[in-house]
Amino acid sequence: MIKLSRKFRRNRREEEDNNSILPTRDDFRPIDTHEQEELIRSFEQKHAQQSRLWKTVFAGLLLCFIAFLIYSIFSQVSSPWDLRYHAYFMSEIDSWVVISADQVAVVVCLMATKGLLSNSKKNRRWILGSCYLSVLLAVFWLYQMLRLPKFRWDIIWLPFGPLGGACISLYVDHLLGESSEEIRKLRGYMYSYKAS
Repeated sequence: MIKLSRKFRRNRREEEDNNSILPTRDDFRPIDTHEQEELIRSFEQKHAQQSRLWKTVFAGLLLCFIAFLIYSIFSQVSSPWDLRYHAYFMSEIDSWVVISADQVAVVVCLMATKGLLSNSKKNRRWILGSCYLSVLLAVFWLYQMLRLPKFRWDIIWLPFGPLGGACISLYVDHLLGESSEEIRKLRGYMYSYKAS
């Protein structure tokens, strides 16, 4: 039994040693220019693919929020004050003001979506515009909420929904731009080397 146990331990140690062996290829040798080009090209392709994926995901979330806001607008037009989050403001503001504020929220989200899905720096101004407009919308809703007899936490999404969507779009665009810049820097750090 003891011999079997020793043999088992020895086999296990050998397997662990084989699993932790460092690669036999020398990682410190310079990379050939052609290999560098292939590596950077693969980074660029993966970045473009990931960038498209994340922009599409966040644009989809914004489009879902837009669909909800459009439903909210139609509900307010067809039967005013039926929705609870609008009914809180029944005695404070007119129905057309609520409808207009929801329309501005739709415009904010559309601007953020357009800026997010565009690939040029010029069209990224749409995201900044949506951020500024959403700040104004948030100030409007917060002012209206503070005028209520009792502050309602269940409608805090009215001021911060469009603002959050615009700011998240700006953040995602900024992160993807930074990683793209890092890949450009990496391309600039390429060196000349021919493998013999």
